[in-house]
Amino acid sequence: MIKILMAGLGGFAGSICRYGVSTLSQRLFNDPFFPYGTLTVNVIGCLLIGFLSGLVEARQMFSPEVRVLILVGFLGGFTTFSTFGYEIFTAARDGQFFSALVNLLVHLVLGFGSVWLGFSLAKWY
Repeated sequence: MIKILMAGLGGFAGSICRYGVSTLSQRLFNDPFFPYGTLTVNVIGCLLIGFLSGLVEARQMFSPEVRVLILVGFLGGFTTFSTFGYEIFTAARDGQFFSALVNLLVHLVLGFGSVWLGFSLAKWY
């Protein structure tokens, strides 16, 4: 039960940070034609999950509850793209290049396709 609460608390904080960072960066770049806010959040999230996962693996830092709070909760609320990037990285690092490439392509194709399908269904409905 404590891990569920930690994930929720982290997700709450991550979502608030996502909104703030995304809004601020979009204002700084002041370009309505490119989603700089989303790009900024995704890049920061990937940097953070890479750094923190490296600390966990190399130095066994953080208790399991703190890992859930930060890696699942906070970064999950901040951006799920960081988890996506980390999973592809670890597969490639472990020599599973085909698996990493398939994961990348399947997510992109199904993700884009699902957005298109959902949008189309909403218009049809």
